[in-house]
Amino acid sequence: MESEKTKVTCNLLFAVSVAVIGSLQFGYNTGVINAPSAVIKEFYNVTWMTRTGAAMTDSVSTLLWSLSVAIFSVGGMIGSFSVGLFVDRFGRRNSMLMVNILGILGGALMGFSKLSGSFEMLIIGRLVIGLFCGLCTGFVPIYIGEVSPTKLRGAFGTLHQLGVVIGILIAQIFGLEAIMGSDTLWPLLLGFTIFPAILQSIALLFCPESPRFLLINKAQEVEATQVLRKLRGIDDVSQDIQEMKEESAKMALEKKATMIELFRSANYRQPIIIAIVLQLSQQLSGINAVFYYSTDIFKEAGVEQPIYATIGAGAVNTVFTIVSLFLVERAGRRTLHLIGLGGMAGCAVLMTLALVFLKTYTWLSYVSIIAIFGFVAFFEMGPGPIPWFIVAELFSQGPRPAAMAIAGFCNWSSNFLVGILFPYAEAALKAYVFIIFVIFLVLFFIFTYFMVPETRGRTFEDIAKTFKTSEPQVESPGEKGLMMELNNTGSAKDLSKNNSVI
Repeated sequence: MESEKTKVTCNLLFAVSVAVIGSLQFGYNTGVINAPSAVIKEFYNVTWMTRTGAAMTDSVSTLLWSLSVAIFSVGGMIGSFSVGLFVDRFGRRNSMLMVNILGILGGALMGFSKLSGSFEMLIIGRLVIGLFCGLCTGFVPIYIGEVSPTKLRGAFGTLHQLGVVIGILIAQIFGLEAIMGSDTLWPLLLGFTIFPAILQSIALLFCPESPRFLLINKAQEVEATQVLRKLRGIDDVSQDIQEMKEESAKMALEKKATMIELFRSANYRQPIIIAIVLQLSQQLSGINAVFYYSTDIFKEAGVEQPIYATIGAGAVNTVFTIVSLFLVERAGRRTLHLIGLGGMAGCAVLMTLALVFLKTYTWLSYVSIIAIFGFVAFFEMGPGPIPWFIVAELFSQGPRPAAMAIAGFCNWSSNFLVGILFPYAEAALKAYVFIIFVIFLVLFFIFTYFMVPETRGRTFEDIAKTFKTSEPQVESPGEKGLMMELNNTGSAKDLSKNNSVI
């Protein structure tokens, strides 16, 4: 019976695959701006000259380009912080459907910016698409975690990161001058994000709403049961329904799960700290520094065609995310995260040594390339995929949206800071710059070893009990009454109102 409950059905695969289009959008729009940077800067200069009759100064050019890159992360911070405003009001699926309007609008603004002779349209488009991607980074892990069976939740959760890295790889390939990175086709490259948005909007109409949302938030037990039967491919889903009812009853006895309450409540404080630190471990590991400046790193290493080496690193990114997908339910989240952090620290040390002694020993250029590929591979073993979906696992239904909003905001904020500060650190420290990330990686390794619990194969409610600090939970008469009411009528609608996210 247990094996039947954990089988993979076509309905489940379809729902998860459609959701992951949002992850692909995030990856694509993260990487798409890098390859055509030269031709976009030229567009800025030509537009400025047409308007003013004078060439754009270097300072203005740098300012506009920095704004074009950084404003994407600003939009992402705002979007990620707004996740809770959507998912508890409109549902998980409907939220993903609604925000595709932003994807289409942002893509249109960027795609038509050259035709309109307006670099302001491109910058505003980047802000809108950042807002869209920030929301997606919250919606997708929540939806996937809630439709997936417990024993497959980690594997399916990894698909979010797989979508991100595939999106980055597609952006790198499409950004080649021979494809869409040319002076004439770069607007199509930026506007291409419209097509996945339209595709996902159509496909989402055929996807089910999260059964946990239907039962716990909307008290629609019949609809939740029907969805579970389709997703699981079996008729008897009573165990899943009962687990959701128990979680709903416990939610009704707790304080409202607002963002502030996550830090005030002793039951939520430890998991939210873990969630934040794991998100920081992803961004402060140095992975974005490697990808943002990989072309320059490969040039320093003596690679004649660095853009293809960067694409190679993107391919390694994708392959090892797939490896992680198969390992996460065998080795566990905590173990893979530790392996990833330790391996990245070792590769960062090796990369530093290779770059420091490169002029003395030219063969070290190959070592630096191997170190970069190894760094990327270890990242996708743990720090890449795990922080996204383990946050959804650490919290029950009530506080989950607020926790995802806070964790996503921290992820985007640290991403923004790395992008802004890394060039200055690189200028000051030269080849020793990655020592900074080695220090961070060691600290994150220690934190993970002592503070992060293993969540593999455990229900949401069971994981939440790990952090309970109050006296042993004795089922009170009130709780018994709640459970009897839920079991008899399935009604939790009034209870869920007390657990909305601000």
